[in-house]
Amino acid sequence: MRREILTSLLVGAALLVSNDPRAQQPAPPSLDTITEKMPFNVPYGAPIGAQRAQSLIQAAAAEATRRGWPMNIAVVDSGANLVAFLRMDGAQLASIPIAEHKARAAAKFRRPTKAYEDAVQKSDYKYVLSLDDVVASRGGIPLTEGGKIIGAIGCSGGTGSQDEVVCTAGADLVNKGSP
Repeated sequence: MRREILTSLLVGAALLVSNDPRAQQPAPPSLDTITEKMPFNVPYGAPIGAQRAQSLIQAAAAEATRRGWPMNIAVVDSGANLVAFLRMDGAQLASIPIAEHKARAAAKFRRPTKAYEDAVQKSDYKYVLSLDDVVASRGGIPLTEGGKIIGAIGCSGGTGSQDEVVCTAGADLVNKGSP
């Protein structure tokens, strides 16, 4: 009887240890790692114009409408200045500045805002939250043409994944042919 209890306890303890999420995750990469190339080193180019920015907004809005997701959509130029904005009917008011913030952060930091979401959520790099103007939520995508950033698009109003899908529909009008 004692042997059975001891065996049960050992099996139970082994199961607990094997189900511990900390035991299953690899250690995040070291912040002290020095890479050969500078990441996200894409030069800034001539700013996107108003007419083209409106076409990106219309493409993003068409995707949002098709899916029934009311969104706020912002396009900024290569200097992170607002060029065009749309608040779709029914989009939440709180998401207006968030869409703009996502677009500005994507342009300023030359990377999708999902990179910061991943840094915080997957790698536990909380320090990125201390950087000015960072937004650690997907839905901000740089617009790259001819190897240069001409602006960025930001979307907000749904879940992060929904925001990203809508943004991608607009960004694809510019980013399809870019490296």
